Amino acid sequence: MDLGESLGHRLVAQDESALADAYAVYAPAVLAYLRRYVGPDEAEDVAQRTFLDVWRHADRYRPEQRFSSWLFTLAHHRAVDALRARRHTVVDVDTLRDLVGEDGRETAERHAEAADLHAALDELPLEQREVLLLAYVEDLTQREIAERLGVPLGTVKARAARGTKALRALMTPRSDTPTDTPTDSERWDPR
Repeated sequence: MDLGESLGHRLVAQDESALADAYAVYAPAVLAYLRRYVGPDEAEDVAQRTFLDVWRHADRYRPEQRFSSWLFTLAHHRAVDALRARRHTVVDVDTLRDLVGEDGRETAERHAEAADLHAALDELPLEQREVLLLAYVEDLTQREIAERLGVPLGTVKARAARGTKALRALMTPRSDTPTDTPTDSERWDPR
């Protein structure tokens, strides 16, 4: 069971600490998402209302859906409500189009995936997380990572392979069917 799914089950069971845990894990990503639409001044209030909705409507969470998708859908609805409540303020049409676009689901889904990835990265050992962030965020080659960290190239490759495998396990919903075919992340060595 992944972190989001676990949080969802705990919320449905009315575990009050689950709300605090959900806030700790997902609030930064939710705030970033909301700032884009309602602005920095209102984002905190909308985020608070979103997490209040998470608690009030926890019984609506369904385990077959990703918790982060459900959470960002609630945030999306709260952002739309906040924009509609602006009676005297002109709302930028491009902002509204981005938010409402494909019913806002695509943008919310991207933010949900990013939040899941961030939460999964936090669960990796520091050495693996560091290598993956240097490779994918700073766009360094494995050789450059080895030089920066002062470790052998083989160590970087091993950390990257273990990290991507662990990350895939954390990000992939559990299924009862084992797979014997190696995935791309298990064969990772792009540089």
